[in-house]
Amino acid sequence: MGATLDAPTRSAQVARYLPLVQRIAQRLRVRLPANVDIGDLIQAGLMGLMNALEQWESEQSENAFLGYASIRIRGAMLDELRAQDWLPRRARQKEQSIAKVMSRLEQALGRAASEEEIAAALGWSLQELQEALRDGGGQLLYLEDLGADNDAFVNQYLRADQEDISTLVGAAEFQRDLEQSILRLPERERLVLALYYQEELTLREIGQVLDLTESRVSQILRQAVLRLRSSLIKWQEEA
Repeated sequence: MGATLDAPTRSAQVARYLPLVQRIAQRLRVRLPANVDIGDLIQAGLMGLMNALEQWESEQSENAFLGYASIRIRGAMLDELRAQDWLPRRARQKEQSIAKVMSRLEQALGRAASEEEIAAALGWSLQELQEALRDGGGQLLYLEDLGADNDAFVNQYLRADQEDISTLVGAAEFQRDLEQSILRLPERERLVLALYYQEELTLREIGQVLDLTESRVSQILRQAVLRLRSSLIKWQEEA
């Protein structure tokens, strides 16, 4: 693999890794609104795959390439979703309000705020908070994407000669800060994150493990990611 791929080799490699693109698209699609077409995600993911094939140095391992390509594929799909502006403006505004309140409460309390505390600070009922999390349509989406659409955060971690998200993900500062932020999450949110990202259980399977509805698991997962995003916003403000 590399920048000199000829057309037959490129086609063979795309066919080889197509199942990876499809798996990532399917995993992303299940938490998005019905108007999002999985075909669009796959097409965008294929562009990310081809970019990864062109940029990858062939002497490195297959496992390393799969990790690198997955980041590129997901990133391309997320770019497509942003271009479609799939999240309604009102839902986005609510999400931003939740993240800001989470950040403010964590600084004031010295710990992660409870759902009840977040709802009270927003002047919402607990049900309104949970509905706002549900209406967000599922967090976008992978931990690798945290902060990727926040120019201030990207500028904090990326140097002038390191301009893509794969560099951000691999940055020691990012890994350190993300790990510290995860450790500060409430126990149940950490557990849901671990089951989803490390064990790769579906939302339904996590619900069965924790005796929760699939909708509730989705809310907890999104809330956890919003807490992480709010932590990153706070660190940027302190920088």
